[in-house]
Amino acid sequence: MAPQLVLVVNAGSSSLKLSVLDDDDALVLSKSVAAPRGRVDPDVLRSALDEAGPLAAVGHRIVHGGSELVDAVRVDERVRRRLEALVDLAPLHQPKSLQALDLVTEALPDVPAVACFDTAFHARIPAAAATYALPPEWRRRWDLRRYGFHGLSHAYVARRASELTGGSPRTVSCHLGAGASLCAIADGRSVDTTMGFTPLEGLVMATRSGSVDPGLILWLEEHVGMPPSELASALEHRSGLYGLTGEADLAAILEAEAAGDEDAVLAVSVYLHRLRGAIAAMAAALGGLDVLVFTGGVGENAAEIRRRAADGLGFLGVALDAARNSACEPDAEIGAAGAAVRTFVVRAREDLQIAHDVRRVLER
Repeated sequence: MAPQLVLVVNAGSSSLKLSVLDDDDALVLSKSVAAPRGRVDPDVLRSALDEAGPLAAVGHRIVHGGSELVDAVRVDERVRRRLEALVDLAPLHQPKSLQALDLVTEALPDVPAVACFDTAFHARIPAAAATYALPPEWRRRWDLRRYGFHGLSHAYVARRASELTGGSPRTVSCHLGAGASLCAIADGRSVDTTMGFTPLEGLVMATRSGSVDPGLILWLEEHVGMPPSELASALEHRSGLYGLTGEADLAAILEAEAAGDEDAVLAVSVYLHRLRGAIAAMAAALGGLDVLVFTGGVGENAAEIRRRAADGLGFLGVALDAARNSACEPDAEIGAAGAAVRTFVVRAREDLQIAHDVRRVLER
């Protein structure tokens, strides 16, 4: 019997990433199709898709599913309209994903398309974690709640942590990259996360501010006369590590810190202070911690950040083995022997999670 190949489509700011996985989750094809200014040449896309061979389905990474689309779903006209209605909740990411969905569907009209959502893994977190203390008429009318993001990555970490430990440990997943979020996972399910109504909430990121006192934003609007568009642009693109140093790349900031640059010293201190505090908060949501996982570009590659984060978490039972941490290749355990909390570095594989979700939808 021929393998049931699944194409995974991930729309970035300047390219479409295409991955084809077989029944055993082996990567059969990986290509990137240029999309300058969000536009893809249809002929180039068709040529890339021809290399994939016969496909059982296509899985699309979609950032936002809102409060209605809380699981991977086969795309039909109703779903497509609902996704369009959610553009206002994710104006930077949703349009790119929808354009990719339309382009690939046009090229492969007879292949089932499945939408897989970054918000879905967090859709059933407890009400205490999901609810903002806002007027009830606001919350009901506009679906104001904590949605959370990076759910495909955190869902994969949940599965991988279970495989690596042979159980269902209380896990804090640290997806650290240009965007960053944490997730508290119990019995394979998200019970809390650091991002909220938008991806701005939570940790300090490359160019995003992370959590800021809303009163500060109101003050800038009222007393300085700063327009909402300027506030949004600054919080999304000119804050975070970039706002503290003028540099968004954490590796470069660590080099500058080692050379004694004061802005870099402060930036790394702020980054780690927020990270350690948020890990402790996620552990509190779980009632304890069994496993800590680092993933994402920073989580996988910045041994120094892992070391210094762990140094402030000894009270939770976290301790790293210095040699294992500095030399690790994901997927690897880096915790010290006998530590109460096991610590791992896991390669981010949203493509595997999307393929898993697609197959689940097809079986259903």
